[in-house]
Amino acid sequence: MSRTGSAGIVGVVLAGGRSQRMGGREKALLDLAGRTMLAHILERFAAQVEGLAINANGDPARFAAFGLPVIRDLIPDFPGPLAGVLAGLRWAAERPSQPTHLATVSSDAPFIPRDLVARLADTAASGSIAVARSGGILHPVAALWPLCIADDLERALATGERRVQRWVQMQGARAVDFAPVEISGRAVDPFFNVNTPEELAEAETLMQLLTLQKEPS
Repeated sequence: MSRTGSAGIVGVVLAGGRSQRMGGREKALLDLAGRTMLAHILERFAAQVEGLAINANGDPARFAAFGLPVIRDLIPDFPGPLAGVLAGLRWAAERPSQPTHLATVSSDAPFIPRDLVARLADTAASGSIAVARSGGILHPVAALWPLCIADDLERALATGERRVQRWVQMQGARAVDFAPVEISGRAVDPFFNVNTPEELAEAETLMQLLTLQKEPS
């Protein structure tokens, strides 16, 4: 798996949720067109960053096949994606390569753009957060975070903040627009995420169509 991505940027796949709408099944490990959903995401994301980890709670051994560090939330009781971002920021700060930014994606969005990190980095200013947007909707877990915000985020979580979109907007995050992806004549949101069995079936169809059209790398 390549580690030749954007200089100064490491990545974390956020898989720390409870997957309640999937009946508690681990979304990252669901089968999607013959591979796990996480495998599809890593195939797109790994080459965009210098180093990579998975944020997940519970037994880390279930991710052993991917050969990546597994970092748990630093705050108990599943407080949401902001806790995963904080765990990622703290992990990134300990990296020998001394990265300046953390890129994050969710573990249920198998069609993320292959230029996600580069485009976020083009927009991010020093100290600012860059967030993906498609169809006018922000996707605050598909974002680029400067490591210098870690203490502010930890304080916000300690005071009960849980809403990731509200917090990034309060921080003056910059939005980066991404166009739909064409799959066999269908315009598909590149941040289409799988929360229900019905959405998993839709993702299966789209992934099979994408394979048939031989998506360019």
